[in-house]
Amino acid sequence: MEKNFNLEIISPEKIILSAKVNSVIIPSFEGEMTILVEHIPLITFLRPGIVRIEGSKESKYFVEEGTVEFSNNTLIILSSTIIPLENIKSENKSKMIEESKALLAKENLSDKAKYIVSHKIDTLSRINQ
Repeated sequence: MEKNFNLEIISPEKIILSAKVNSVIIPSFEGEMTILVEHIPLITFLRPGIVRIEGSKESKYFVEEGTVEFSNNTLIILSSTIIPLENIKSENKSKMIEESKALLAKENLSDKAKYIVSHKIDTLSRINQ
């Protein structure tokens, strides 16, 4: 029998996804984490990256930021910047990369902001469209 858990991806406007899944890989500040059924309770923050979901089908989302909570076999991802990869068009991706590079070039950017923007550029550059 395959073990799964509940996943909810929520933006301020709507519930993006509510499903039973086998695993979810999230990009956190601690590194990429794989969440499986019966994972220890967890609260963490997302950094820019790809959320990979394995369930009845595989799906991927680009995320810039957000929070994650896992408890009682329910994973909740809250983010205002989560986009299904298939919805990211080449023009939008290029524009996002250029805007991020311009931001990275600013002198008064904090180390944390540089870290976040660098991950955003790296992730967007690896998305093949």
